[in-house]
Order: sequence, then structure tokens, then C-alpha cells
Amino acid sequence: MNVLATIAARGGSKGVPGKNIKELLGRPLIAYTIEQAVACDFIDRVVCSTDSEEILDIAKQYGAEGPFIRPLELAQDSSAKLPVIQHAARYYIDRMGFVPDVIIDLDPTSPLRAIDDIKKCFDVLLSDEDCDTVITGYLARKNPYFNMVEDTGDGYVQVCKGDGLVVSRQSAPTVYSMNASIYAWRTEDLFKLDNVLRGRTRIVEMPYESSVDIDSLFDFKTVEFLMKEKGNHGIGSF
Repeated sequence: MNVLATIAARGGSKGVPGKNIKELLGRPLIAYTIEQAVACDFIDRVVCSTDSEEILDIAKQYGAEGPFIRPLELAQDSSAKLPVIQHAARYYIDRMGFVPDVIIDLDPTSPLRAIDDIKKCFDVLLSDEDCDTVITGYLARKNPYFNMVEDTGDGYVQVCKGDGLVVSRQSAPTVYSMNASIYAWRTEDLFKLDNVLRGRTRIVEMPYESSVDIDSLFDFKTVEFLMKEKGNHGIGSF
């Protein structure tokens, strides 16, 4: 079985400029995710999809492949994740003769994942032939059936889901917050989808403290603090 890991790292970032290669405890942020992917013995190849030559050079130093620069139309603020991954997979199939059976996408802004989290996603995908997509997330700290409200458009708010009769969080349906850390697909299913949540999706639960996705300087400082506290300066040991 051929497995391709994709790491999508666009050059433009407004929340934390240059965040994908910003130094985190002495190493560029993207290095943690690349090294996690390389350490997985079930992953055959690791590709960095980026529009930045600087990011690509650094990614290669840490073990990723970079046979292309991502097309500009896939590197905009509004660009969706799925077409970027489909482009990378198609490039390997058409240009490099490598036909992956499974695609695993790892977000470089989520470095606190463990290697075991990646393996769990891979195993869940292979264990369920009806599954189209595997995602990761954590138990939500707020629940739309109980303590999350939405604007009704007339100056009032109401519980997001249900009739508002759920009186405790324990009696509400279980909900998860996606952490965007790991996605997994069979390649044949990947090309059928037009949205990462379309089709039959399963979730692998990760701890809340491992699920920080860096979108702001506060997030970056939080990850830095957690890594220092855990003594995690290496790969997948959080």
C-alpha cells in the first residue's frame, strides 16, 4: 500500500506573518510536522505543497519532498484545503508515477499531535471500507444543544440546535470541535469529494491540550508554553 502525506503551507499568513517557518523552540514550525510524518513507518512519501520558495527550501531540509510550487489560484486567502491536496495527489500520480492508495494530510500549524494520532487515523480509515474521510477533533467545550446560542436576526438569540429543552451538558448529544490537525482519505474517495466533510466521516478524538491550531500569536505562545512544560522539543512526544 502506497501512502502519501501532504503538508500544505501557504506563504501568506496575516494572523502570524511567516508562521509556517517561524522559529518555535529553535526550529521552524513546519519542521515538527514533517518529522512526525517521516517517522511514521506506514507513510512512504511526504510532500510540502507551498507557493513559497523559502518554505519549500526549509521543508526539504527537514525531509519533505517539494517537486512543485503550488499554483497561485490555490494559494489565495480564500483557497480551500481539499483542492490543494487533490492537486498534490494528482501531481504525484501524473508527473511522478507514484499512485498513492491513501492520502494523509497534516496541518503544519498543529504541531502538538502525537505520531500515534496519525496512526489511529490511518487504522480507522483502513478498518472501515465505507468511510470516506477521517478527521481529528476534541470534545467540544461548548455544546450547541445546550450552551451555544445563535442570532435569530431580530435582535434575539436562541439555542443553536434542538428545542432548548436540554437542561444539562451531560444529557446533550456528544459534539466535537474539529482541530484541523489530521485528515485521511483513500485516494479514490479524495477525488470524488468537493468538501472535506462531504460523505461518510469518522473522527479520531485527540486531547484538548494537543489540539491547538496556530492562527494567532496567542496560539503560537500557547504552543510554545505547552512544549516547554512537557519538555517536547522533538517529534510526536506530546
